[in-house]
Amino acid sequence: MLGRNVQAYVDNIVVTSKEKKQHVTNLEEFFATIGKYNLKLNPKKCVFEVEVGKLLRFMLIDRGIEVNPEKCVAIIEMRTLPTVKEVQQLTGRMAALSHFLSASGDKGYSYFQCLKKNNRFV
Repeated sequence: MLGRNVQAYVDNIVVTSKEKKQHVTNLEEFFATIGKYNLKLNPKKCVFEVEVGKLLRFMLIDRGIEVNPEKCVAIIEMRTLPTVKEVQQLTGRMAALSHFLSASGDKGYSYFQCLKKNNRFV
């Protein structure tokens, strides 16, 4: 179901459908699958019938899931990173947005390398 009608991010799962009629079928398939593997959901965190809006720090729209523009502002307006802590924050943001960044591993490699213990931060 992943990639077809289920999107997962860490421990969050979104079941998607193009049409409302199909959504019930997709949910039935999803619940059967998680039941098969004895997985449990937290009812307090479950949300149903979300059509458009912010969900899991992303934007759920009619075309699928997109990055939340508000989360990009910190990266777009970024200045030089003078401390290790700030580089760690950047790598965390990059990891969170990696689904939407092409070749994010290649682009972020130098940042991750500078955080290795044996490297001197410059």
